[in-house]
Amino acid sequence: MTQISMRKRIWGWWAFDWASQPYHTLLVTFVFAPFFAAVAADYYLTQGLADEAAKAQAQTVWSMCLTITGLMIGLGGPFLGALADISGRKLPWIMVFSLMYITGAWGLWFMDPGGSNLWWMLISFGFGFIGAEFALIFVNAQLPSLGNKEDVGTISGTGFAIGYLGGVIALFLMLALFVEQGDGKTLIGIDPILGLDAALREGTRAAGPLTAIWFAVFIIPYFRWVHDDAITGARGRFGDAIRSVGRAIANLRHRASLTGYLISSMLYRDALNGLYAFGGIYARLVLGWEITLIGIFGIIAVISSALFSWLGGLADRRFGPKPVITLSILILTAVCFLVVNMSRDQFFGVTLAAGSGLPDTVFFACGVLIGGFGGILQAASRSLMVRHTTPENATEAFGLYGLSGRATAFLAPALIGIATTLTGSARLGIAPVIFLFIIGLIVLRWVNAEGDQS
Repeated sequence: MTQISMRKRIWGWWAFDWASQPYHTLLVTFVFAPFFAAVAADYYLTQGLADEAAKAQAQTVWSMCLTITGLMIGLGGPFLGALADISGRKLPWIMVFSLMYITGAWGLWFMDPGGSNLWWMLISFGFGFIGAEFALIFVNAQLPSLGNKEDVGTISGTGFAIGYLGGVIALFLMLALFVEQGDGKTLIGIDPILGLDAALREGTRAAGPLTAIWFAVFIIPYFRWVHDDAITGARGRFGDAIRSVGRAIANLRHRASLTGYLISSMLYRDALNGLYAFGGIYARLVLGWEITLIGIFGIIAVISSALFSWLGGLADRRFGPKPVITLSILILTAVCFLVVNMSRDQFFGVTLAAGSGLPDTVFFACGVLIGGFGGILQAASRSLMVRHTTPENATEAFGLYGLSGRATAFLAPALIGIATTLTGSARLGIAPVIFLFIIGLIVLRWVNAEGDQS
């Protein structure tokens, strides 16, 4: 086999971020999620619920989907990672999860705008989302083999920047060529291409197939240039994986910094994922934005993510990941506090004039900060995890990282669902995210900025 240079391996590794990001950009946040919320809210209105109650129920159903998928990802990730470490084979797993990604995304084409198959669409979305997240655990585990601890921050940040750039291009293509506005035209004033029927919302539903095709095409460099390094020849058995994960968890009692980091990142990453998952829904249900406007908001947010992730990688290299993470959490917490205290007709309790554009302007500014510092937070978090692991146990370690990020992935959606139900308000339902960020920041104090690689 021809020797593949480290430069090509890094570019291949970055290709995964580029290929996979549209699932999060188009489906989790800016197109499918608000479309689903609008369809679900209209459906519950036809079932006799009042307007606010229907919106709250739609948000609750979405939170239920993310809660269940989060549990499955969190509980399964470490064991699958241990199986890969035993055999040394990651790529076969990534191929399987890539097929799940493509299948789940494509299935969203069949969403009924009348709401008759809400649950089937949640199953399809969840199937693809589980594939995307499981694949990410294995791909993240390859990061320690791509450079030393001084370099991985820049490599990680650049990867996120490239991923976000791919996401924003995919989102722009969706808005310009597919997603229909109220008048049936796309953002550039044309009918949805390929003869798609605007009345049946086929342009918006095309987000699923576009995401699947994008991934299938752009993942090719990854599989060409990134190979398994050390195949052990051992056959991984699930019992061995259980024992391996058990030992890894037991060993955490000897690694205070890693334990603190896993707990801290569990909380603040869960808060960030909740913010991403419900940002588009907030815009649709609270501010009443159309999908196209949400998409424009998304383009601005994702461009910010790409730029800030790259700058964050440079800051990581200079100051280390921990200070970068701390600043990001503080800014995101302040943004969440602002969002919770704003609606279409009031701002921190002050009634706004009818038709005021202040909420729209403020939320666009929030989008820049959420996208920018959210990207920095993810990249720096991956970098700090590298400082707590070695290439030999990377998949298992990142399985634990996935466990810490996903074992409570149900928490933010569940708390948002509970808060939404109790308050009857989609706006106030976002409030639990603030507390998750704050608690995560407090626990971060006990994490060694240089990590440990025991």
